[in-house]
Amino acid sequence: MLLGAGIPLLAGGCGSARQDVHEASRTYSVKLVGATFPKRQAVARPASFQLRISNAGTRSVPNLAVTLDSFYYTSSYPLLAARKRPVWVIEVGPGPSSPAPVESQVVSPPGGAQTAYVNTWAFGPLAPGGTQTLRWQVVPVKAGRYTVHYTVAGGLGGKAKARLASGRRVEGQLTADIAPAPPHMHVDPRTGQVVLGKYPILP
Repeated sequence: MLLGAGIPLLAGGCGSARQDVHEASRTYSVKLVGATFPKRQAVARPASFQLRISNAGTRSVPNLAVTLDSFYYTSSYPLLAARKRPVWVIEVGPGPSSPAPVESQVVSPPGGAQTAYVNTWAFGPLAPGGTQTLRWQVVPVKAGRYTVHYTVAGGLGGKAKARLASGRRVEGQLTADIAPAPPHMHVDPRTGQVVLGKYPILP
């Protein structure tokens, strides 16, 4: 899903004002410093999807936003309540942690950058020359080869556009192969470190 596609649905309910009414129609120059995602992963083994984005222009980006597609797939299995099924479960979302209203155990905190837009996170203003590192901590739950597509924008309303120096949209994709089972690991009793391989059976 591209940024801005869900705006009419969000803005039209209950007679509320459009959410993009104060967003300037302007193009902002940004640079994609890096995009990383492990190419080889395994079910139940945590991984990190990371983007580094810098403001290459002279104006502050009003609200840096990122849309990620393909953390889910569409199942054709009959009688499902929802056809969208996870490939990766987001364990920790990007952005500052939101304080819990009461003392409790936090499970899979969504991160302070979540928005009401589908698969979209917003990170606030990005000053000229500034760089942000955006990180999603995920856990693969379905084996296979999958590609995650990302798109960067200057705001949530679709008016503030982020572009590379070439004038192209800031978007890309990263592919990962997910193995059906995590590799064998054990704790080395001599060092206390977790290492790859089966625990050696002593004679």
